[in-house]
Amino acid sequence: MSADIMPPRRLSPAVVVGLGTLVLGASGYAFVAIAGHSLSAVDAAAVAAFYLLVNIVGPGIFSALEQQASHATSRALARGERPGRAVRRVGREGVVLTAVVVAVLVVVSPVLVERSLKGSWSLFVAVVVAVVTSAAIYLARGVLGGMRRFTGYAATLAGEGFARLSGAVVLAVLGVAVAGVFGLVFALGTVVGVAAGAVWLRSRPSPAPVSGAPASGAVSGGEDRVDSLVPLVMAGLLVQAVANVAPIVVTARLPRDAALALAFSSAFILVRVPLFVFSPVQALLLPGLTEAATRGDLGAVRGVLRRITVWVLVVGVLGAVGSAVLGPWAVRVFFGAEAPLSWVLMGALGVGTILLMVAQAVQPALIALGARSAITGSWVAGTAVLLGVLVLPGSPVVVATVAQLGGPLVVAAGMAVALGRRLARVGAPHPA
Repeated sequence: MSADIMPPRRLSPAVVVGLGTLVLGASGYAFVAIAGHSLSAVDAAAVAAFYLLVNIVGPGIFSALEQQASHATSRALARGERPGRAVRRVGREGVVLTAVVVAVLVVVSPVLVERSLKGSWSLFVAVVVAVVTSAAIYLARGVLGGMRRFTGYAATLAGEGFARLSGAVVLAVLGVAVAGVFGLVFALGTVVGVAAGAVWLRSRPSPAPVSGAPASGAVSGGEDRVDSLVPLVMAGLLVQAVANVAPIVVTARLPRDAALALAFSSAFILVRVPLFVFSPVQALLLPGLTEAATRGDLGAVRGVLRRITVWVLVVGVLGAVGSAVLGPWAVRVFFGAEAPLSWVLMGALGVGTILLMVAQAVQPALIALGARSAITGSWVAGTAVLLGVLVLPGSPVVVATVAQLGGPLVVAAGMAVALGRRLARVGAPHPA
């Protein structure tokens, strides 16, 4: 059967990838919980720090590699070419990026091991292994996404999650109480994820048939330069800052009110649920947007953006209203927070989540149209606003809430303006 023919009644790509994301996310929480019950308090804290570090490095750095691979693959197919050459080029970039990250980790290793990993050098080895395996799996996901093989994409997510969870369960049953072993099991679970997607990676994709010259609105090849990965890496790191720094600052500014700090951190986790559910959107959007941009079909680009905007509003508004109505109760019941939070604050944090979802939806279009510097510029501006507001005097919780509105608003607005200008420029008729 041709790879382009879909079997009847197949689950939609969004559902398949969403289920894979759910498995991976749930396995991460379960892994930390199992480690917490199996290890001493010191070792459990070290594994928790390891988990946070790996999850910052993965999405923060190597998601750029996935986006680059997806864009290069789908662009080659849209041109009627085999994607092997483009993928190899991205793979070389990934090797360089991995080497740089490992080198930075080695330089900071004395401080990192002493302060965060509680003196465990075996956990540091696990961090290095996790960096290498993260590069491999994000590259694989990018290629699978670019070929629109989303079942294989989901298999990498689910395989990684099941491997980590089952490995942690085995260690707990065997009574292994070594932090470094838990870290290695977590890092090597990613290898299982790559293997799970190998079936879909081995079969060769069929390039799209090309007839005639590209349309006048087609995006040129300038965005495929070797250094084009750098803006995406910078943007990925800033995404993590904008999305996660506020609770850290609030906790630091409330040393004598741990209850309020815990309540705000719990609220922050709660209102981010729609963002987590929406997280596969870039993998799903980028291949189609890239193909449309390569062919110069800006009408298709605008159509995809209109549809995704509707979904952003539906998911985001439901999440924001739910946060305002049920959030104060949920924070108290499910997270055990003792300090009360107002429905206004919870609703405002929910609106901040909507703005981050808007940025998440617009970014693939900017990548497809070759506007990577606009992505980085928007995240730089949003991070500057966020940090500028966070240091203002006043109630730390109120200030942090305002920062979580202002920073994402600047990011979303900057991307929207850049997208409008890029569409107008690409769509303008070329002089004879």
